[in-house]
Amino acid sequence: MQVLIVDDSQIMRKIITGVLKKLNVNEILEAVNGQEAVDSASKNSNVGLIMMDWNMPTMTGLDAVKKIRAAGNKVPIIMCTTEGEKEKVLEALKAGANDYLVKPFNPKDIQSKLEKFLAKV
Repeated sequence: MQVLIVDDSQIMRKIITGVLKKLNVNEILEAVNGQEAVDSASKNSNVGLIMMDWNMPTMTGLDAVKKIRAAGNKVPIIMCTTEGEKEKVLEALKAGANDYLVKPFNPKDIQSKLEKFLAKV
């Protein structure tokens, strides 16, 4: 199974990649904005989980979630963002995100969210 990490911050992608590798997830794809995420999700049928930032150039993570869901893709999506207000969390869940992780987070936070979804695959 592949995990798609979507974040415009290279440092954040590296942090998440490091945690994934410790969990023995070695098939990792990266995207730097929502449009790349939509494209990658549509052409890679092995993507089993998407970790999506909200605030990115070109297309936001929220818009990407909406487009991925509109295309009928049911892959689990975890929003990983600084947008921690209750209204934002509800907006993301309404758009089709499956879970939410507020930055800054530590590797254990990432691990607990990932295990929740990786166990289902």
